[in-house]
Amino acid sequence: MLRVGLTGGIASGKSLVAKFFMELGAYVIDYDVLSREVVRPGTEAWWRIVETFGKEILRRDLTIDRKKLGDIVFADHSKLRKLEEIVHPAISEEGERRLAALEKLDPEAIVILDIPLLIEKMLASSPTAEKLKLDKIIVVYVSEETQLRRLCERDGISEEEARRRIRAQLPLKEKLKYADFVIDNEGSIEDTRRQVVSIYRRLKRCSPAREHDLA
Repeated sequence: MLRVGLTGGIASGKSLVAKFFMELGAYVIDYDVLSREVVRPGTEAWWRIVETFGKEILRRDLTIDRKKLGDIVFADHSKLRKLEEIVHPAISEEGERRLAALEKLDPEAIVILDIPLLIEKMLASSPTAEKLKLDKIIVVYVSEETQLRRLCERDGISEEEARRRIRAQLPLKEKLKYADFVIDNEGSIEDTRRQVVSIYRRLKRCSPAREHDLA
């Protein structure tokens, strides 16, 4: 099984890229989706978040209001770290469970791990990043101006708030240093799709099945 990390920055377009990889036949594990699943009402992570940040972050159905929680943690770096300490171990455990299931299902699979803060975890020598044992890393790149515009449009937030959220992450230009492949997502959707197809073909040549054929 080939494990490929997919990362970028907030509002860089990773979800679109992941969708294209899935259409080509890759398996995708979206760690942002996992982050929602592990904080469903009643889970251990949910209880710890409510204890830490208060009931004010809950909606009427007891789900966590991500915007309210985001407003809190992106305004205070120490609170962001507290949230990460609660959520990241739960996400890591669920991700490993899904990887093990995929490896059993299809040992020759190409698995795209869509992880927003992958490079940050690697630089922090996070146990989560070490467990992933990635074969390749793909970074989706856009300029900070494009990130800012897309984030404001997507989330309906102010430019000041958008800048704060962008700067809570490592700059995209810095992440490029760790990439095996870069996808420039500044252009058209079709241009992005062409880049994904090209990279997928190259990944296929790196897959266990291909290596077996060449042996």
